[in-house]
Amino acid sequence: MKIIVPMAGIGSRLRPHTLTVPKPLTVIAGKPIVQRLVEDIASVIDEKIDEIAFVIGSRAKGFPADTEQKLLEIAANLGAKGSVYIQDVALGTAHAIYCAKEALSGPCVVAYADTLFKADFTLDVNADGAIWVSKVENPSAFGVVKLEDGIISDFIEKPKEFVSDLAIIGIYYFKSGEKLLEEIQYLIDNDLKENNEYQLTNVLESLKQQGAKFIPGTVSSWMDCGKKDPTVDTNKQTLHFEHEAGNNLVSKDVVLENSEIIQPCYIGKNVVLKNAKVGPYVSIGENSSVENSTIINSLLQTNVAIANAQLENAMIGNYAKYNGKFTSVSIGDYTELI
Repeated sequence: MKIIVPMAGIGSRLRPHTLTVPKPLTVIAGKPIVQRLVEDIASVIDEKIDEIAFVIGSRAKGFPADTEQKLLEIAANLGAKGSVYIQDVALGTAHAIYCAKEALSGPCVVAYADTLFKADFTLDVNADGAIWVSKVENPSAFGVVKLEDGIISDFIEKPKEFVSDLAIIGIYYFKSGEKLLEEIQYLIDNDLKENNEYQLTNVLESLKQQGAKFIPGTVSSWMDCGKKDPTVDTNKQTLHFEHEAGNNLVSKDVVLENSEIIQPCYIGKNVVLKNAKVGPYVSIGENSSVENSTIINSLLQTNVAIANAQLENAMIGNYAKYNGKFTSVSIGDYTELI
């Protein structure tokens, strides 16, 4: 089994946090989003993961020089070969997969790296394909699927009238990577674009018309990391799941001086808390300090210094310094408000 992870987008909706760190490498509860994504996929697939192929943007699009190394380490930690491909020009969802064409063989999972999920779902590897879906309150904002006898019968992009509330979350299984590549190649060779892009939904529709049967993979929780508030909420949900699983994410070397940690929290290595109340649902990255402050439901990255603050629903980037009494803040890397 192979996992293809298109992640070349610049993450503009999550700025300023993506000015120095690609969105998929943004850390949630101690792990990058993309690492949690592939781990979640591996947990619902009872197959050995042979290769994880990442499709990233170029350094000119804001991807740091060490991005490839970090991704290869994520693959290695799952016992898989890692490979990295570059998408220099954003030409659509199908084109992003095409950039990893050398990896498209045998059974494949395609997962776009801006979402996390929890699923009580075992993949039927005998199916032609599967598409993970989740019920949503506003189907008109999503691509959705219709079902007939447990099989996906239609793909509808952002329906204006209600046809289904099962939204496509961006994770797909294909029994044949070769067949997927063949259909994408046909789109590109014939320049079949929609809104000036090569769309994966057109590939799915073509495969369906040729007789491929796609089954739905339902999820119990779908977490978005597209903007600041949903990302903070994703951190909250992730901490909840980790706590329910019995995982303690507080480093043993945390320094507590007249301070309290209210679980669930993630506290990285070499963190100092002085006269602070932290939690619930707070992540603090390594080498950070919090003094004379109360923080709840917030996501703080590494090397952060917080003083005299009352924070809630906050997201603070790496190497940031903050001293003040604002609450719902969103400041990026290397910012100082002191």
